[in-house]
Amino acid sequence: MAEFNGVSSKMAALQAPLTIGDIRLDNRVFLAPMSGVTDAPFRRLAWRFGAGLVVSEMVASEALVTGNAEMELKALSAGLPLHVVQIAGREAHWMALAARMAADNGADLIDINMGCPARRVTTGYSGSALMRDLDNAVSLIEAVVGAVGVSVSLKMRLGWDDTSINAPELARRAEDAGIVMVTVHGRTRCQFYKGKADWRAVRAVREATSLPLVVNGDIADEASALEAMRLSGADAVMIGRASYGAPWLAGEIAGNEALGDLAGTILAHYEDMLSHYGVAAGLRQARKHLGWYLDSHACATPAALKREMMTATEPAIVFDAIATVFNSPEPLRRAA
Repeated sequence: MAEFNGVSSKMAALQAPLTIGDIRLDNRVFLAPMSGVTDAPFRRLAWRFGAGLVVSEMVASEALVTGNAEMELKALSAGLPLHVVQIAGREAHWMALAARMAADNGADLIDINMGCPARRVTTGYSGSALMRDLDNAVSLIEAVVGAVGVSVSLKMRLGWDDTSINAPELARRAEDAGIVMVTVHGRTRCQFYKGKADWRAVRAVREATSLPLVVNGDIADEASALEAMRLSGADAVMIGRASYGAPWLAGEIAGNEALGDLAGTILAHYEDMLSHYGVAAGLRQARKHLGWYLDSHACATPAALKREMMTATEPAIVFDAIATVFNSPEPLRRAA
């Protein structure tokens, strides 16, 4: 295997820095924006373990501008060196205002969502529904780029369905409109998450634009990351659902800090969620993450103990259960 500065060429493909706009990223393995998942505590943990880029949950543009508390929380900085906010919407007016608000509040990069397949989003003609009307999609891009002085990126799918694979055209027009990076999930909207992501189909986007290109969909380890890059011609990869219960995964694939203390890491995540949301809301928000950790790393946990962890209303109960379930060498109880 060829060597590059002492590192194998395959490893270098993931570890090499990448510049997008005026931002330099340390590696090419990114954490995807995921609603209900990539909140500030999750992003902080992914960044700690070496993800090259982390992105906020999708923020509804009009709701953010009109003072929706949930969207304001999603758009808040996680206190990291790089703050990236993903916005969604269907009207240029609200998209521009939301982008400006995010930038004024410290965002270094604005990402536009044209890839979300959820019905609650597409029925409002946002997310991947915008790929059915490229003229409107481009008008939104132009509005956002024109509203802010920071870099703007775009996330999309291959198209709406198999009869309208228009990601290459949208990427080309997005580049002309001032976008600095494009991410493509290798499925159409109508596929949702069924079947297998078509990394090879993303190569048409590579041929349509000179922008840094990120490939997304079904990437779960170093082997799939390298194969996705090879087939698509992309410059980087984005890790999505494989990160459920493994916020360290992107950094691990990039060859950064290995996970050592599983119990301590899960506890740190749990405590950060309680701090971020407040104890009552944090207990509820953390349950899905506890479920993923249990499914991924302790699937043999007795049902009664699992139920106790998932329904506890006292953090101390969960602290003790984490130590028991994930085999901490010493007690993990912290002050409530």
